[in-house]
Amino acid sequence: MDRVTKLASQNAAVIFSKSSCCMCHAVKRLLYDLGASPAIHELDEDSKGREMECALVRLGCSPSVPAVFIGGKFVGSADVVMTLHLRGSLVPMLKQARAIWL
Repeated sequence: MDRVTKLASQNAAVIFSKSSCCMCHAVKRLLYDLGASPAIHELDEDSKGREMECALVRLGCSPSVPAVFIGGKFVGSADVVMTLHLRGSLVPMLKQARAIWL
């Protein structure tokens, strides 16, 4: 858990992902298209990936990836991020965390 929280707090926007996950790709693409440059941690390419995935599940991320953190705070998985975007809440959240400057 400590590794996840440390990595999540090191950048304004952080995504824990798996390289083969289509929803992870969609969330990454969305944040890139909004002008953010999130730190990406591919769990399937990290030697501690399985441990981090278990920590994400304990945080309440279901499914475990993508897990999005903005401003060091856990936001949620793809469904939450997409809902925030559709409601117009994602961009202000990214601005407040200084992940984007629009």
